Amino acid sequence: MDIDRKIELIKLPPTEEIVTENELRELLESQKHAVAYDGFEPSGLMHLGTGLVRTIKTNDFVEAGVTFILYIADWFAYLNRKLGGDMNLIRKAGEYFIEGWKAAGMKMDGVKIVWASDLIKREGYWETFLQISRSTTMKRVLRATTITGRKESEVREPALLIYPLMQTTDIFMLNDGKGVDICQLGMDQRKVNMLAREIAEKLGKKKPIAIHHHLIAGLQAGKRMGKDQVELKMSKSKPETAIFIHDSREEIFDKIRKAYCPAKQVENNPLLDIAKNIIFRRFDRIEINRPEKYGGPTEALSYEELERMFVGGEIHPVDLKEAVAEKLDEIISPIRSHFEKGKARELYEIVKNARVTR
Repeated sequence: MDIDRKIELIKLPPTEEIVTENELRELLESQKHAVAYDGFEPSGLMHLGTGLVRTIKTNDFVEAGVTFILYIADWFAYLNRKLGGDMNLIRKAGEYFIEGWKAAGMKMDGVKIVWASDLIKREGYWETFLQISRSTTMKRVLRATTITGRKESEVREPALLIYPLMQTTDIFMLNDGKGVDICQLGMDQRKVNMLAREIAEKLGKKKPIAIHHHLIAGLQAGKRMGKDQVELKMSKSKPETAIFIHDSREEIFDKIRKAYCPAKQVENNPLLDIAKNIIFRRFDRIEINRPEKYGGPTEALSYEELERMFVGGEIHPVDLKEAVAEKLDEIISPIRSHFEKGKARELYEIVKNARVTR
């Protein structure tokens, strides 16, 4: 596969930013076996973002010849008080995540699973951690604590200051201590990836390329939830904003029908967001079953065509919702089936019955 095709795969939706594309091209031209990573706190049920978006984007990298490390950040979930800080439960949630990616169709032959609880035992980990802690400032670390899903003003415990320093350490210690070539995480993790790029130069370490993917909008994205609050990101701690990977057909249709979807509006429209970043990554068309009096059934053969038709008023929000729900159910159906038996079912029940803590 030529370099242009590899870059094309890496840039496919939901990729939003590459820092920098020139560095990525140089990496792929000079290194046969590049390594990328993303890390996850195992902290609850998987929704479209953690399950489907991660699978879609990982498969792009694997197809491009990049080895992908999925980092199960169990100790980070503990620091962030997820699942009540119960480490046994957190590890069960990590196993559940792995089952979820498999069920969603991730190309596991190009993927390595690494647990934080194993990585921190590696020789040199804490020495690197201390070097990093001496190479930045309290202000810079505090700014990066937003990667935990909390505002700077909410940081009260030293644990949340340790968190971004450990995540930066991971970047240099993964890949058997050689460090990763690419940090491929969500846009919400941008601050720590840029911190790692800065510190790499100070410490003479390999400077990682930062590639950030779009975060799937919550189902109420764009809708004001209070005086100054707007719901944007899909979140498992706010189940009304999320479609989970084991939702029933009825649950999917019910949630989608209640979703925010103003006529002719693209910005902050969760239905178009799902169509662009998930549906058109799995299918080459979407069928719109309009009533005959509004033109009858039609279809869009690309996201761009769907958006044009919606903005032009050819597709009503009600019809878009039905079409998106139908396609999502088609994608999720085999995942649901995977979690109906065996180990997957056991893990799902454990995580489902756990108390999710923010």
